[in-house]
Amino acid sequence: MNIEVISFGYLHDTPPAAHITLDLRAHFRDPHISPDLRHMTADDAPVQAAVLGTPGITDLIDATARAAAAYAAGPSAEDVVVAAGCAGGRHRAPTVARAVAELLTSAGHIATTTHRDLHRPVVNR
Repeated sequence: MNIEVISFGYLHDTPPAAHITLDLRAHFRDPHISPDLRHMTADDAPVQAAVLGTPGITDLIDATARAAAAYAAGPSAEDVVVAAGCAGGRHRAPTVARAVAELLTSAGHIATTTHRDLHRPVVNR
């Protein structure tokens, strides 16, 4: 059973179809508001540190990995899809998607990560 973790930005297109969808926009600090981080992405260590240092985010990552594993343990042969979305898809969502996939992989699952909008330019808002 494969688990696909997709990151995306709500401002670019509709969310992908998924068994679990995380909306990170309202509850978790947005690195976009920091001029120093705005033009960086989840590929940059300062963005990763800012996102993963946000209160509550590691609990959400752990809970999401557990929920995805529960879906994967079910009797269906269908792959499991987890989607993590933020405003632009460059900071919070890809950082969280990678962390969820890493937890799943370390637990013995086959987990892949796709970043739908990480490559897109910064959204001016």
